[in-house]
Amino acid sequence: MKKIFLLLLFIFMALSVKAADFDDMQIDIRDYDGIEIPAGTFIPVMNSQEISTQYCAEGYKVMFIGTNDLYMYETNIIPKNTVFTGYIEKIYEPVVGTNAGMKIKITQMTLPDGFEIPLRGYIYSSNANVIGGGLSDPVTYRRMPHYQTKFGILTLRETPSAERKMGTQTTMRSGSDEIIILTAPAMVTHTLTY
Repeated sequence: MKKIFLLLLFIFMALSVKAADFDDMQIDIRDYDGIEIPAGTFIPVMNSQEISTQYCAEGYKVMFIGTNDLYMYETNIIPKNTVFTGYIEKIYEPVVGTNAGMKIKITQMTLPDGFEIPLRGYIYSSNANVIGGGLSDPVTYRRMPHYQTKFGILTLRETPSAERKMGTQTTMRSGSDEIIILTAPAMVTHTLTY
């Protein structure tokens, strides 16, 4: 019994000495909190496959590849060849007067070393991020006389009629240059150094 008591006393004393050593020890921690990419940032990418409203449905998985290094605070936060994945969020069918359109949402980027970072963004378009969706061609053109004041000459100019044709399907070709716009800030806690 004395041996067990002495053994426990010895272990207790050894642990108390070790705990006191840890209280005085200072651990050097890397001062790195990550970099926040602000909302509204443009990221240049290239489309890796053809995407069309004709044969792709909502939810269709898409992939884009970063074409340039993106630097912030002298750090390469998004290296070239980063893969951006997402899906077709919404498809607008063609109707009379309007071509088909689609909204593509980007949800993740995968760095070249395989590290994944979640994102919230869209493929940018000046039409509220809808790719396509413009006016379809007019049904006819009418010839209207126009006077040129400088020379006093009457010319005929073809103007489109108000009636429009049935809209056409929208296709984003493989290899086309596109831009991702971030709709929410993204925190990058992993950077590559070469």
